[in-house]
Amino acid sequence: MSQQNSFLGFVHRRRRGAELFLVVLALVVGIGAYAAVGLGIDGEVPADIIGYGGWLAALTIACHIVVRLTAPYADPVLLPVVAALNGLGLAVIHRLDLAYETQGKAHQYAQQQLVWMTIGVGLFIATLVVLRDHRVLQRFTYTSGLAAIVLLLMPMLPFIGREVNGARIWINLGPIGLQPGEIAKVLLVIAFAGYLVLHRDALALAGRRLLFVDLPRGRDLGPILMMWLVSLGVLVFQRDLGSSLLFFGLFLTMLYVATERPGWLVVGVALFSAGAFFGYQAFGHVQARVNAWSDPFAAWETGSQQVGQSMFGMAWGGLLGRGLGQGRPDLISYAQSDFIMGAIGEELGLTGVIAVILLYGLIVERGLRAALVCRDGFGKLVATGLACVLALQVFVVIGGVTNLIPLTGLTTPFLSYGGSSLIANWVIIALLLRISDQARRPVPDLSQDSDEASDAETTQVVNLR
Repeated sequence: MSQQNSFLGFVHRRRRGAELFLVVLALVVGIGAYAAVGLGIDGEVPADIIGYGGWLAALTIACHIVVRLTAPYADPVLLPVVAALNGLGLAVIHRLDLAYETQGKAHQYAQQQLVWMTIGVGLFIATLVVLRDHRVLQRFTYTSGLAAIVLLLMPMLPFIGREVNGARIWINLGPIGLQPGEIAKVLLVIAFAGYLVLHRDALALAGRRLLFVDLPRGRDLGPILMMWLVSLGVLVFQRDLGSSLLFFGLFLTMLYVATERPGWLVVGVALFSAGAFFGYQAFGHVQARVNAWSDPFAAWETGSQQVGQSMFGMAWGGLLGRGLGQGRPDLISYAQSDFIMGAIGEELGLTGVIAVILLYGLIVERGLRAALVCRDGFGKLVATGLACVLALQVFVVIGGVTNLIPLTGLTTPFLSYGGSSLIANWVIIALLLRISDQARRPVPDLSQDSDEASDAETTQVVNLR
């Protein structure tokens, strides 16, 4: 079944067989890495590899079957790439667990991450089954925005809010700890897309011209100023530099895509620079991050060793790495979460890091491709926003670990230990698959209905004799 589309020569094909083949390759990566960890540390394949591999395969194949049944025209590359990243992350976290066990530290991260992956896959399936048309989400534009603000405020509440490593971004719901900001970023994409679809014509109007750039009108600066204040609020009250940068960068990117006005980028960069300068002058934790970035080894004495440890590990790994189970990534603080790219760089080398970055690049490229071929403005903006969320998050995390930019504290999507991030990212992939399915479907042939409608509207002459 295929149908040619005049737009970019796009061909409407289901490609589910190709997806299944790529899913099998992704499982080989995940289960093979798990086996390599056992061989590297104990010299033998782990005894539980059948149970672990069987559960990982069951989750991934279940996702493939649901996509085949509910979104047959969806992009065939997204699911296999995500399965490969999730499987590799589980293997690296398991490798760190084995090292932590010998040191008497907590070592249940991989097991917990597999549970979170199971919940994330459940929400992935539920999203695809329940949400049959992404345009329904446009009805909940302001509801999504309000829910996102409530989620961002929840860590500030007494009793349920919790501060971890200086950032107040967690809540406790009984025995479960969640990071509401990870869920809020999905809701913010929906709210931004719904708002910009309605108001982009007004926001695209030009104001004063400055150095060949048309700046926006002063009366239209309200939304970007409000989002700037929300981002500053996250930085000031929750002390979360990464989420603050992520939310403002997301809104600025979607605003530019919706209006195609470079003037918004000029205003956004000016506001971001002012906020960054204010944050550096006012808050000690921002100064510590900047000082650790400018000289990571001088900051060693002040307790900011993570970046230096990560750089030492990646330097020791070299081009091809020490091999899974052959390095000492456990010496890097928070290697299972914020610095998992440092652990990968040490044991898989620069080659492994580049391979992971290419996989993230594929996710972003497929998300933007779905936005390009989508037929409605809301879907285009949602797909662009979701792809940009992943791109921004990967950039600030890997940029921080490699000392390209100051460290922000975000997790690496699908790789790092963290339930909230993993669940939210699985939902993001489900939404991208739903939009790509709608965009890649053949256009319904209405020619026969049109002929019938034309006949019905034609004046008929009836002979009464």
